Amino acid sequence: DRYPLFCVKTRNWDASKPSVLITGGVHGYETSGVQGALLFLTTEAQRYSEHFNIAVCPCVCPWGYETIQRWTACAKDPNRHFQANDSVEETAALMELVASLGVAQWTMHLDLHETTDSDKDEFRPAKASRDGLPLPDMTIPDGYYLIGKLCEPESPQRKWLAAIVDGVRLVTHIAPADAKGEVVGEKVVQDGVILTPHAGRSRCVTNAVFCATTEVYPDSQGVTAEQCNRAQVAAATAGLDFIVANHL
Repeated sequence: DRYPLFCVKTRNWDASKPSVLITGGVHGYETSGVQGALLFLTTEAQRYSEHFNIAVCPCVCPWGYETIQRWTACAKDPNRHFQANDSVEETAALMELVASLGVAQWTMHLDLHETTDSDKDEFRPAKASRDGLPLPDMTIPDGYYLIGKLCEPESPQRKWLAAIVDGVRLVTHIAPADAKGEVVGEKVVQDGVILTPHAGRSRCVTNAVFCATTEVYPDSQGVTAEQCNRAQVAAATAGLDFIVANHL
């Protein structure tokens, strides 16, 4: 089967405005990435178009979304293949789209993800079986967290990440660090935030000054799908509000 890929852009794209990219569904089974992107489009995007050019790709990997899979149909994790010399069909399409928009300097890129219990129960065992490797130890964090790019503590991005976490905590709870002070094996540098280089992943699609991966936790007791979708919207709006208030 073939699936169409969609991108929604604000009208009257203006090269003098800062440009923003929001992507969802890089891992198709992370439902709120797709639904949150669509909810942002229908409820919030219009009011930010005064300040920004906005491009939203709500479902980067539709096969994964339709079949509830992390991988592509070829058993490739798309979020490990965002490089020109190491792409898969879906990631190549997104990179080509971004290049076609002709933005010299992106201001913000937010990639909407989830960390689910199925990461530990289904995906990691399947990956270990595929690769003939032992099953790694993995603890699923209970709550929302952000993955930002490595930066200095005084970097404006650190304040931007904090603003997003503060916006999201109004909708859902933030993941606490584990006994080692970590989330998914990475040091927590501020409440709800870890930093990684992760070259070649989706955050490298643009050269955005402010970029991060959201990680909503849909399997926590009492957390609803609607709440997860709204958490993704809250992340986007908090990030945009911070830029409007501090950098425009």
